[in-house]
Amino acid sequence: MWVFGYGSLMWKADFPYELKIIGHVKGFKRRFWQKSVSHRGTPTKPGRAVTLLSGQEDDRVWGVAYKISESAKEEVRKNLDIREGAYEKFQTMFYPRDSSVDPFNLMLYIGTPDNPNYAGPQDEKVLAKIIKKSVGPSGPNLEYLLNLAQFVRENIPEDKDSHLFLLESLVSQK
Repeated sequence: MWVFGYGSLMWKADFPYELKIIGHVKGFKRRFWQKSVSHRGTPTKPGRAVTLLSGQEDDRVWGVAYKISESAKEEVRKNLDIREGAYEKFQTMFYPRDSSVDPFNLMLYIGTPDNPNYAGPQDEKVLAKIIKKSVGPSGPNLEYLLNLAQFVRENIPEDKDSHLFLLESLVSQK
């Protein structure tokens, strides 16, 4: 089993895996449009987490694919189902950065617009304020955003996610 991380799973893979590969999925956009009520916010003051939206065929979301062993896959899937909460599981094609590795199918979690914690589009300045102020059991929402931006910058320099980097810039303003 392969699973794709495009948010906190990129820097906080709290499950056993055999291999990790950087690459992308096509036809999606990463957005901070999912309310985080149990990790980076609370039910009364939800933070924001990333989800994927359908995009154009040439849109790419970069992340990390993790290969889970046969012996661990049921336990990992069960724990990810709990961790990802309102997110639904989907299968899609993954394109490794290393072109000598063939594309392959993997599982990913998406917070779809019909789930109760989908926040939908918001002005990035409003999002930045929410992210700066929100805190949940997993820590400050700001930490989530900054860890994601740092991981992408350091490990996936070809990822020019304008939404992510605009939010990073906005939260650093007074």
